[in-house]
Amino acid sequence: MEIQKLYDIDDIEFEDITIALVRLVKNIPNHEFFFKVNQINELKFSRIIDLIIHGAYYDYYFPRFEAYHKYTKTCFTFISNKSSDSKQKKLQTELFSEEKNIKFLLNNQADVQYILHSSEQFPDFSVILLPENLVFPIQDYTLSSDEELYQIIQYYE
Repeated sequence: MEIQKLYDIDDIEFEDITIALVRLVKNIPNHEFFFKVNQINELKFSRIIDLIIHGAYYDYYFPRFEAYHKYTKTCFTFISNKSSDSKQKKLQTELFSEEKNIKFLLNNQADVQYILHSSEQFPDFSVILLPENLVFPIQDYTLSSDEELYQIIQYYE
C-alpha cells in the first residue's frame, strides 16, 4: 500500500505572529514581578519548564511563566529575553567565538526583559494588567517565519 503525501513543505504558508515586548522600569527578580502581576489580575501566572536553546558551547535556559484566561481559554506566556542560566558543554577553543555564557532571544532588543506571547492568532495583550510603576508601555512586535525566535515559539507551543 502506498503512503499518501499529506502536505508539501514548499506549499505551506507561514503566518507572522505578534508578540509583545515588556520593558521593566527597574530590575527586579522574576518572582517579585509575577507576584505583583498576579495581585492585579484574574490570570495567575506560574513558572513552567524553561525554554532551552542548545548552542555549540552552551545550553541556555530562559524562564517561562504561563497563565490561562478562564473565559476565552487563551494561553499567555511570558518568556525571559535574557537567559537565566547557561551550562557549558565544551571548552571554547576559538579566540573570537561569538557565543557567550549569556544569550538574548532578541539580540537587538537587549533592554527588553520579557517577551509576551499568546495562543491566539490575533492576540489582545490588553487583558493583562501590568503594574504601572514597574513597566513601560508594552510594544507590539511582529515575528516573521524566517526568524529564529518564531521557530522557537512554534516548537514550544
